[in-house]
Amino acid sequence: MSFAAARRAGILAHLRALARERRGIAALEFAVLMPLFIILYFGTFEVGQGISINLNNALAARTVTDLASQYTDIYNADMTDILGASTTVMAPYPTQSFSVTVSQVTVDNTGKATIAWSDSRNGTARSPGATVTLPTGMNVPGSSLIWGESRYVYTPSLGYVLTGSITLSSQIFMSPRNIPSVNRWNS
Repeated sequence: MSFAAARRAGILAHLRALARERRGIAALEFAVLMPLFIILYFGTFEVGQGISINLNNALAARTVTDLASQYTDIYNADMTDILGASTTVMAPYPTQSFSVTVSQVTVDNTGKATIAWSDSRNGTARSPGATVTLPTGMNVPGSSLIWGESRYVYTPSLGYVLTGSITLSSQIFMSPRNIPSVNRWNS
């Protein structure tokens, strides 16, 4: 047998022995699967946190709308308290990228819906007199609605490279409870 043939036979024998070897397989499997498990773990954390922030965001819109709908007259101090309640609802999450707006929409006898008054925290209030398109079934002539809107720009701490910032928004309409229309006073 030539030297090259012997060498090839030796290499093949080594490869067969390596294929039969089982001692390092667990370490190899661990090394291959560990990055996948790390991504899965942190991805689950990010998705869970995003869902929690989205739920709090929707609850904040509902809270300011519910509070405003209970008043007959809202003064500046009352509105500060109403909008401030939204930051309590958003706790423990940071509120730098969170905004909330509460407005009253009035529908005239012809069915035209417009903004009567509007206030916002960290956002832009809607312009009084601006036309609004209401959801189906809510455009009742001669009525008024309190409209709460919230917006949160969520930036995942780990998945930012993949998704970037995600804007979560929510809105809700409620009828005033104690009076046909809530009065907003600037004092």
